[in-house]
Amino acid sequence: METDIRHENQITTVVVKGSVDALTAAELTETINKQIEDGHANLVVDLSGLAFMSSAGLRSLLGAVKGTRSHGGDLRIVSTNPGIDKVLKMSGFHNIAKVFTSSAEAAASFE
Repeated sequence: METDIRHENQITTVVVKGSVDALTAAELTETINKQIEDGHANLVVDLSGLAFMSSAGLRSLLGAVKGTRSHGGDLRIVSTNPGIDKVLKMSGFHNIAKVFTSSAEAAASFE
């Protein structure tokens, strides 16, 4: 798994590539939590480059939703991979966080 952090106009985007599973979910959680702790509570997590996500990845995202909201922000998800989107829908994640097909749409939703 690889992550790339981008800051623009009070929005922080965490771009995730590769796979998020039991071996890499803790790293994703740590990356997201650091952004929240540093005062970046409006987060977009871009999963467009993700090939696979297990339930461990879903737990990381759920923790991120709770973390951002407890710090006065929120979390948006970008998903363009049909397999990842299916996992998000089956788990009910579309009811927990807003899911978009582009980072620009996700970022604009904060305004």
